Formats: sequence, structure tokens, C-alpha cells
Amino acid sequence: MAAQRGTGPPCLCWFRNRHVMCGAWRDMAMEADEFMEFGQGGTMEELVGKLGEAASGETVSFDDILDAIGDTSFLPVLMVPALLVVSPLSGIPLFSTVCGLTIAFVAGQMVIGRTRLWLPEAVTRRRIHGRKAREAIGRLGGLARWLDRHATGHGSWAMRRPIRKGCEIACLVCGLAMPFLELVPFSSSILGLSVLLFAVAMLARDALFMSMGALLMATALSLPFYAISAVAAAAAS
Repeated sequence: MAAQRGTGPPCLCWFRNRHVMCGAWRDMAMEADEFMEFGQGGTMEELVGKLGEAASGETVSFDDILDAIGDTSFLPVLMVPALLVVSPLSGIPLFSTVCGLTIAFVAGQMVIGRTRLWLPEAVTRRRIHGRKAREAIGRLGGLARWLDRHATGHGSWAMRRPIRKGCEIACLVCGLAMPFLELVPFSSSILGLSVLLFAVAMLARDALFMSMGALLMATALSLPFYAISAVAAAAAS
């Protein structure tokens, strides 16, 4: 049964057989340690399919998407805003900011070791046009299939808990950076792809994907400096 929502006193509901506290914040029980094999909770292509199903209406919110994916683990929830900001939806004003803050909320709670995830309704209830969402999500199929094929646990011996914690912190930094890089072309999408690669690396215990995520993160964070240098050089000439 779908979780009840409202602005009054918190109500006790069920979400995938787990308690959900509804009110000013949305709370979902999550697994504390998700060091599991990639594919245990479904493939990336299946996750993209669920995103498309969630966007079947006239409008869609992040809350609707969370209900559609029906997952009780941090990483699939972290992947949702990362996938969305990689899509053409990132061109919608402030959409990258909302996705970045959502990523920061999820990753931050992973970093401090929370076993329950809280998301503010100001984030989860923001709605976008369903048709635009479906068109954008439809373009993610190729990326999802590529990730499914290639996330095979390269260098799994290196993906120990300290490295995993570093991935979580990197996701937090990417999320916090997105609102500040809203006006820098492609930066939010690159950061979203970086978060996606970090999340896949943690799920698949794949050090190669972690390295790719770190490279993309460094690239995205350096874009503003390149832009400033280019403007300064043009002004000087």
C-alpha cells in the first residue's frame, strides 16, 4: 500500500514491508551495509525501465519515482537522481540543483552511517512534465545496457570499506557542487555520471568504475576554472 502523505502529524505507513514516517520528511528503512553483488537488486536497464513507468502520468515527482523503484537500499535511490541529471532533463532550470541536493542528502547519510534515509518533501514533491521525463529517460537505455555489460567486478580486491567510504564522500561532494555549477554547461551531467559510476563501483565492487568516476569528477570540477581562464584570456586580448 502506498505511503500516506500530509503536512500534519507523522503517520505510520508501510513501504516495501518497512515502516515509513510521513510528514515534513520522508523516511525509508535502508540496509546499513550494501556491499552486495551488482544485479542482486535488478539491473541498471530494469531501473531505467522503472523510471519510465513512474513517468507514465501527466506529471511525475521524485516521490513517485521512489514508490516505483520500490527499493529499500541506499544505492539504487542514489542512482535515480544521478541518472536523471545525466539525461536531457538537466536542461530544465534548477533541475540539476534539485538532483544535486538529493544526491547530497542520500550520500551524506551514507557517509555518517545512517541505517534510515530521510528526504525532505521540498525535494521529493517537486514535479516535472511526464512527457519530457519519458523522452529523456528513454535515451538512458543505451547507457544502462553498457553499465550492465561492463560492471563485472574489475579489481574487486581494492573495493574495501575505506575505499567505499571514499566513494560515498565523492558522491557527497558531487551533489553539493551541482547547485554551484548550474550555469556551467555539461558540468552537472558529468557530475551525475560520476555519481552513477561511483554507485555502480560500490554495488559491483569494481575499482575500474571507481577510477572512471574519479576522473569524471575531477574533469567536471575543473570546468569552471577553464571557463574563467578563457574569459580572462579573451578580456586581456
